[in-house]
Amino acid sequence: MNTFSQFNIKVESQAFEGDKIKMSKIMNREIVVHHFRIEDSKVFKERGSGKCLCLQISFDQRKHVVFTGSTGLIEVIQKIPETGFPFTTTIVEENERYLFT
Repeated sequence: MNTFSQFNIKVESQAFEGDKIKMSKIMNREIVVHHFRIEDSKVFKERGSGKCLCLQISFDQRKHVVFTGSTGLIEVIQKIPETGFPFTTTIVEENERYLFT
């Protein structure tokens, strides 16, 4: 009989740490983005792309989790190489879109 360890399966997703924080609390403030994941979302499907961006961030020296359906942030963060994390940024709103600066 096989043992689970023989399958050499690596856990790909990690649970994010910290309390949920609203985007409005971190707007125009410097944050550190550690990790991200993009998931299907029923809530954001009604408002746009149907995708939800989950960000693991540090803000005020504490870890938090931020959720957004922003297509602009979703498109851009996927272009950042894995070696680019963590990175420092400020999220701003421009023409009703969120942007990393």
